[in-house]
Amino acid sequence: MSTQDKNDSSPQINRRSFITTAATASAALAFARPAKLFGATVAPSDVLNVALVGIGAQGRVLLDDTLKIPGVRFVAICDIWDYNRQYAEKYLKKFGHTVKSYRDYEDMLAQEKDIQAVIVATPDFLHAPISIAAMKAGKDVYCEKMMSNTIEGAKSMVRSMKETGRLLQIGHQRRSNPRYLVAKNRLLGEANLLGKITTANGQWNRAVSEDLGWPNRAAIPKATLAKYGYDDMHQFRNWRWFKKFGGGPLSDLGAHQIDIFNWFFGGPPVSVSADGGNDHYSNHEWFDNAMVIYKYNTPQGVARAFYQVQTTTSAGGYFEQFMGIEGTLRMSENPKYTAIYREANARDWEPWIRRNFLKAQAAPAPDPSADAVVDARETAALATFDLPVILNKPAHQPHLENFFNSIRGKATLNCPADEAFNSEIAIFKACEAVLTGKKIEITAEDLKI
Repeated sequence: MSTQDKNDSSPQINRRSFITTAATASAALAFARPAKLFGATVAPSDVLNVALVGIGAQGRVLLDDTLKIPGVRFVAICDIWDYNRQYAEKYLKKFGHTVKSYRDYEDMLAQEKDIQAVIVATPDFLHAPISIAAMKAGKDVYCEKMMSNTIEGAKSMVRSMKETGRLLQIGHQRRSNPRYLVAKNRLLGEANLLGKITTANGQWNRAVSEDLGWPNRAAIPKATLAKYGYDDMHQFRNWRWFKKFGGGPLSDLGAHQIDIFNWFFGGPPVSVSADGGNDHYSNHEWFDNAMVIYKYNTPQGVARAFYQVQTTTSAGGYFEQFMGIEGTLRMSENPKYTAIYREANARDWEPWIRRNFLKAQAAPAPDPSADAVVDARETAALATFDLPVILNKPAHQPHLENFFNSIRGKATLNCPADEAFNSEIAIFKACEAVLTGKKIEITAEDLKI
């Protein structure tokens, strides 16, 4: 399922086939762990030589998930911090990958001629220069979102992708998640279960936390930090909170869910208004909390979406929700937040249940207080359904698989840079709306590459 084309909208979903496919994939992985680079399904000639640039928290997630994919061999790593490089060297050696280690990505690209793909997981401000240099060197690139910390940086990546003809996958990994693909193509597409969608909302909240520290013995020399644009180790470790390096919480967290708004609605919003501020952290440049309202012009009519990101409470979990006149779909990478709700006056969903598009949840036990009327205007309780699609892989693995299979000519990218930019412009403009306190229009000129 993870390697299917993103436009697959075949009508039948067979739950048993999903389970069987997942189990088969798990069994294959048992024989294709990195110590056995040439898994049973990958010929030696199909093994891809890959470099990883950036071995921080997100780089390590991508490293782990890539190691679960047969036929991928790490040959080089790059990071300006010796501490990160030493970690990756030792870790990869356990799985049979002997790598060359670099501090500078330009040195790596100049010396490693056999690299076919580069995974970029650095701070956002380096995404564009590294990705562009790699593509110009003839490498295909998987780059973490956001594409850049500036609109022009993101546009430059799209231009380079088109000029070089290389693949550039952006790490909006939900676009390769089979559960999201089924929800978009079948529940909202073929079945149109929600009817006219009028509203979307989403959130990602996380609790207050201390800024990241570092072992004193492993501190990067000041001259090296300065060479790469950092004032000190605190700035290097906490780059996400500084405007010249990243885009703040709307970029770090919100980008995932705002991307789903744009993907499901079929394009970027036409306007955005927002509010936010430094409500807790006085030592951060970026605001810590934000609330955003988007307006979308869709083929069904106007729809509005609300999004909030909080870094002062973890309450409520993380999800994206689409509300229509006949039903509501709540999605999340975490299955416990996912459900489909049918309005009492909606058309019958039984045909779609028989086709295994969705599965009815068991009716809840009778509520002894049900006779108590809370409000005469309260709508009847909604029937609840599950999405019978199983993903037993880490969240990023299907997106990486899609990237590697696209290199091999067996798939097309699920999130190429041009599509990602049309989504990410909404995040850039939301940040602008928070900082200026103004409603921002998103025009054709803004989308022009």
